[in-house]
Order: sequence, then C-alpha cells, then structure tokens
Amino acid sequence: MLNKLVANADEAVKDIRDGATIMLGGFGLCGIPENCITALVKSGVKNLTCISNNAGVDDFGIGKMLQTRQVKKMVSSYVGENAEFERQLLSGELEVELIPQGTLATRCLATGYGMPAIFTPAGVGTEVAIGKEIREFNGKQYLLEMAFDSDFAIVKAWKGDTHGNLIFRETARNFNPMMAMAGKITIAEVEELVPAGELDPDCIHTPGIYVNRIFQGVNYEKRIEQVTTRLKS
Repeated sequence: MLNKLVANADEAVKDIRDGATIMLGGFGLCGIPENCITALVKSGVKNLTCISNNAGVDDFGIGKMLQTRQVKKMVSSYVGENAEFERQLLSGELEVELIPQGTLATRCLATGYGMPAIFTPAGVGTEVAIGKEIREFNGKQYLLEMAFDSDFAIVKAWKGDTHGNLIFRETARNFNPMMAMAGKITIAEVEELVPAGELDPDCIHTPGIYVNRIFQGVNYEKRIEQVTTRLKS
C-alpha cells in the first residue's frame, strides 16, 4: 500500500505491545518523535526496551516514559541530563546498556543494510568488550557487535509525503535516517505532510520504502536542552 497515512500518533503506535523493542530517533531534544512518545505514555504500554542516543530530560522526551516506569531497558550512548534515569539506574530499577556513539549508529546501519554484525575498534580493552568476540585485522583488534533487532523504529522528520518519503532538517537529521531503515515497522511523524510527488527527489533522505506509517504531528515544543548565556559586561 503506497498511501501510508494514519490519522495521528495514537493510531500510529496502537499495536506497540508490552515488552517491545523500540528505536527512537533524536539527539538530545532535537529531532525526537514528541507526539509518539506522548501517545506511548497515554497507552500505558510497559516493559519497553528503548534504543536511543539519549534518554531525554526528566519531563520531556523518553524521560516522560521513565517517569511512568514504562521502560525496562535503555540502550544509549549519553544519559547525563536525566536525574530520574540516574535514580532508576542506581536503584537497580532500570537496565542500561551504554554504547559508544559511533557503535550505536553503526549497529543501526547494519540492521538497515541486512548485516548481522559489525567489527569496530571502539570498546576494545574496556568493560564494553567483556564477553564479546575480538578479532585482529591488519595488526589491530576489533570488537564484534551485533546488529540491533527492533520491533519498531519511531522517527521525526521535517517534511514527508503520503508515500513515506522523508526529509530531515539540519541537526534533526542525526540518528533518524539510520533508525528509519532499521525497524521491522517504521513510524514517522512529520512537521509538514504533503501529497506524494511534491518533494524534490534529490532532497529525500529516507525513501518511503522504509516507512510503514506516517502522520503530521502537532504542537512541537523544540526545547533547548541547556541554555548558556553570558553576564553583561
């Protein structure tokens, strides 16, 4: 079916069940699927494994799902802005797998490309390598990392069309395109939805073949994670 349009976030995530593994695009608070996260909180689905660069902040992004105890495990590369995440980690309530950022990105790409695993030098000689296979290539050691196995990928784009073609804007591009390739079912929320054929093919970052559902989001906040100012001289 070429027309992949759904009415809203609630409809887009309605078949996400307890125990699902979900990829969520975004970097910090930039390019995160705000509408779908709100819909997941509303749905009450629980015991989720979330693969995302970071865990949002206490009251925004994935942080909202942490507050409602819907996340069983976080697979991330940076988690330093979320006090509730820290509390759940230290209390043993939350499983956490910390991954070098490049490894996180490449494991997403491997899934999208149909590769079962990658070899990377990142993590060799550290706790990341415990229990994992290491091979030597051209005199250098590399760590075997498995591709991700995710039930859903949820991404946020700037523009999209009803065939699921997506354009991301500037920093919001981040992890979104590679995650869009990697979900068994990919859900895209967009700031602007247009009829098929209106997007310049040369500008499309994610072809619609990867996207199963798309809808136009509403009420985007676009928060700034940390505001830094200087004192007047």
